[in-house]
Amino acid sequence: MNAADDLLVEQGFTATTIEGIAARAGVAKQTIYRWWKSKVDILLDALVDDAREGLAWADPAGTPADDLTSHLRRVAAFFQEPAGQVLQALLGHARLDKDTAVALRDRFLRDQRERDVAGLSAILERHLGEAPQHETVDRLVDLLLGPVSYRILVLGAPVDEDLVQATVRAVLQPAD
Repeated sequence: MNAADDLLVEQGFTATTIEGIAARAGVAKQTIYRWWKSKVDILLDALVDDAREGLAWADPAGTPADDLTSHLRRVAAFFQEPAGQVLQALLGHARLDKDTAVALRDRFLRDQRERDVAGLSAILERHLGEAPQHETVDRLVDLLLGPVSYRILVLGAPVDEDLVQATVRAVLQPAD
Protein backbone atom coordinates (compact mmCIF):
# COMPACT_ATOMS: atom_id res chain seq x y z
CA MET A 1 0.00 0.00 0.00
CA ASN A 2 2.91 2.33 0.68
CA ALA A 3 4.24 1.65 -2.81
CA ALA A 4 0.86 2.62 -4.27
CA ASP A 5 0.78 5.86 -2.24
CA ASP A 6 4.32 6.73 -3.28
CA LEU A 7 3.71 6.10 -6.97
CA LEU A 8 0.50 8.10 -6.98
CA VAL A 9 2.26 11.08 -5.41
CA GLU A 10 5.20 10.80 -7.84
CA GLN A 11 3.35 9.95 -11.07
CA GLY A 12 -0.32 10.79 -10.64
CA PHE A 13 -3.37 8.56 -10.77
CA THR A 14 -3.32 7.68 -14.47
CA ALA A 15 0.35 6.69 -14.55
CA THR A 16 0.06 4.53 -11.43
CA THR A 17 -0.38 0.91 -12.50
CA ILE A 18 -0.56 -2.48 -10.84
CA GLU A 19 2.71 -3.35 -12.61
CA GLY A 20 4.38 -0.24 -11.22
CA ILE A 21 3.06 -0.89 -7.73
CA ALA A 22 4.32 -4.48 -7.83
CA ALA A 23 7.74 -3.39 -9.03
CA ARG A 24 8.00 -0.68 -6.35
CA ALA A 25 6.89 -3.14 -3.65
CA GLY A 26 9.31 -5.81 -4.91
CA VAL A 27 6.61 -8.41 -5.46
CA ALA A 28 5.12 -10.18 -8.45
CA LYS A 29 2.09 -8.67 -10.14
CA GLN A 30 0.17 -11.84 -9.28
CA THR A 31 0.77 -11.16 -5.58
CA ILE A 32 -0.96 -7.81 -5.93
CA TYR A 33 -3.89 -9.35 -7.80
CA ARG A 34 -4.22 -12.01 -5.10
CA TRP A 35 -5.18 -9.25 -2.62
CA TRP A 36 -6.65 -6.47 -4.79
CA LYS A 37 -8.47 -6.43 -8.09
CA SER A 38 -7.44 -2.90 -9.11
CA LYS A 39 -5.27 0.06 -8.21
CA VAL A 40 -8.39 1.78 -6.88
CA ASP A 41 -8.80 -1.02 -4.34
CA ILE A 42 -5.18 -0.74 -3.23
CA LEU A 43 -5.36 3.02 -2.93
CA LEU A 44 -8.65 2.83 -1.08
CA ASP A 45 -7.27 0.37 1.46
CA ALA A 46 -4.25 2.62 1.97
CA LEU A 47 -6.53 5.63 2.42
CA VAL A 48 -8.70 3.86 4.99
CA ASP A 49 -5.63 2.90 7.02
CA ASP A 50 -4.00 6.32 6.80
CA ALA A 51 -7.16 8.33 7.46
CA ARG A 52 -7.98 6.39 10.61
CA GLU A 53 -5.11 8.24 12.27
CA GLY A 54 -4.73 11.28 10.02
CA LEU A 55 -8.35 12.41 10.30
CA ALA A 56 -9.00 11.22 13.85
CA TRP A 57 -10.71 13.57 16.24
CA ALA A 58 -8.86 14.29 19.47
CA ASP A 59 -10.77 14.03 22.71
CA PRO A 60 -12.22 17.43 23.61
CA ALA A 61 -9.69 19.07 25.89
CA GLY A 62 -9.66 22.83 25.39
CA THR A 63 -12.34 25.28 24.49
CA PRO A 64 -14.66 24.22 21.68
CA ALA A 65 -13.03 26.84 19.44
CA ASP A 66 -9.56 25.47 20.23
CA ASP A 67 -10.67 21.88 19.61
CA LEU A 68 -12.32 22.73 16.27
CA THR A 69 -9.39 24.90 15.20
CA SER A 70 -7.01 22.06 15.94
CA HIS A 71 -9.11 19.59 13.98
CA LEU A 72 -9.47 21.84 10.93
CA ARG A 73 -5.73 22.38 10.87
CA ARG A 74 -5.28 18.62 11.03
CA VAL A 75 -7.68 18.08 8.10
CA ALA A 76 -5.91 20.74 6.04
CA ALA A 77 -2.54 19.14 6.80
CA PHE A 78 -3.89 15.70 5.88
CA PHE A 79 -4.65 16.89 2.35
CA GLN A 80 -0.99 17.84 1.91
CA GLU A 81 0.22 14.36 2.93
CA PRO A 82 0.42 11.40 0.53
CA ALA A 83 -2.79 9.96 2.02
CA GLY A 84 -4.58 13.23 1.34
CA GLN A 85 -3.30 13.19 -2.22
CA VAL A 86 -4.69 9.66 -2.55
CA LEU A 87 -8.05 10.94 -1.34
CA GLN A 88 -7.95 13.77 -3.86
CA ALA A 89 -7.08 11.38 -6.68
CA LEU A 90 -9.85 8.96 -5.73
CA LEU A 91 -12.39 11.78 -5.48
CA GLY A 92 -11.39 12.97 -8.93
CA HIS A 93 -11.56 9.50 -10.41
CA ALA A 94 -14.91 8.90 -8.70
CA ARG A 95 -16.38 11.75 -10.74
CA LEU A 96 -15.57 9.76 -13.88
CA ASP A 97 -16.09 6.18 -12.72
CA LYS A 98 -19.30 5.00 -11.03
CA ASP A 99 -17.69 1.92 -9.46
CA THR A 100 -14.99 4.05 -7.87
CA ALA A 101 -17.63 6.45 -6.55
CA VAL A 102 -19.59 3.61 -4.95
CA ALA A 103 -16.47 2.01 -3.46
CA LEU A 104 -15.23 5.32 -2.08
CA ARG A 105 -18.57 6.05 -0.43
CA ASP A 106 -19.05 2.51 0.89
CA ARG A 107 -15.53 1.85 2.11
CA PHE A 108 -14.39 5.28 3.28
CA LEU A 109 -16.68 8.31 3.11
CA ARG A 110 -19.60 6.91 5.13
CA ASP A 111 -17.37 5.75 7.98
CA GLN A 112 -15.41 9.00 7.97
CA ARG A 113 -18.68 10.92 8.09
CA GLU A 114 -19.72 8.93 11.17
CA ARG A 115 -16.39 9.73 12.83
CA ASP A 116 -16.82 13.42 11.96
CA VAL A 117 -20.34 13.53 13.40
CA ALA A 118 -19.20 11.76 16.58
CA GLY A 119 -16.17 14.04 16.99
CA LEU A 120 -18.12 17.25 16.51
CA SER A 121 -20.94 15.96 18.69
CA ALA A 122 -18.51 15.33 21.57
CA ILE A 123 -17.16 18.88 21.34
CA LEU A 124 -20.63 20.41 21.18
CA GLU A 125 -21.91 18.27 24.04
CA ARG A 126 -19.04 19.43 26.20
CA HIS A 127 -19.72 23.03 25.14
CA LEU A 128 -23.50 22.91 25.62
CA GLY A 129 -23.68 20.56 28.57
CA GLU A 130 -26.08 18.28 26.72
CA ALA A 131 -26.05 16.13 23.62
CA PRO A 132 -26.96 18.08 20.49
CA GLN A 133 -29.51 16.69 18.05
CA HIS A 134 -27.99 14.37 15.45
CA GLU A 135 -29.54 16.30 12.54
CA THR A 136 -27.99 19.53 13.81
CA VAL A 137 -24.55 17.98 14.15
CA ASP A 138 -24.86 16.39 10.71
CA ARG A 139 -25.48 19.82 9.16
CA LEU A 140 -22.71 21.42 11.20
CA VAL A 141 -20.23 18.83 9.89
CA ASP A 142 -21.00 20.15 6.40
CA LEU A 143 -20.46 23.70 7.61
CA LEU A 144 -17.21 22.74 9.36
CA LEU A 145 -15.58 20.69 6.61
CA GLY A 146 -17.15 22.27 3.53
CA PRO A 147 -14.98 25.40 3.38
CA VAL A 148 -11.76 23.44 3.85
CA SER A 149 -12.73 20.89 1.22
CA TYR A 150 -13.84 23.60 -1.22
CA ARG A 151 -10.62 25.58 -0.77
CA ILE A 152 -8.44 22.52 -1.34
CA LEU A 153 -10.42 20.43 -3.83
CA VAL A 154 -12.08 23.10 -5.95
CA LEU A 155 -9.77 26.10 -5.74
CA GLY A 156 -6.52 24.19 -5.24
CA ALA A 157 -5.57 26.79 -2.67
CA PRO A 158 -4.13 26.38 0.81
CA VAL A 159 -6.25 26.72 3.91
CA ASP A 160 -5.23 29.85 5.78
CA GLU A 161 -5.82 30.76 9.39
CA ASP A 162 -8.53 33.31 8.51
CA LEU A 163 -10.61 30.57 6.86
CA VAL A 164 -10.12 28.26 9.85
CA GLN A 165 -11.17 30.92 12.34
CA ALA A 166 -14.18 32.08 10.30
CA THR A 167 -15.33 28.49 9.91
CA VAL A 168 -14.99 27.75 13.63
CA ARG A 169 -16.99 30.90 14.48
CA ALA A 170 -19.72 29.95 12.01
CA VAL A 171 -20.02 26.45 13.44
CA LEU A 172 -20.05 27.52 17.07
CA GLN A 173 -22.33 30.53 16.67
CA PRO A 174 -25.55 28.49 16.43
CA ALA A 175 -24.44 26.52 19.49
CA ASP A 176 -24.02 29.63 21.67
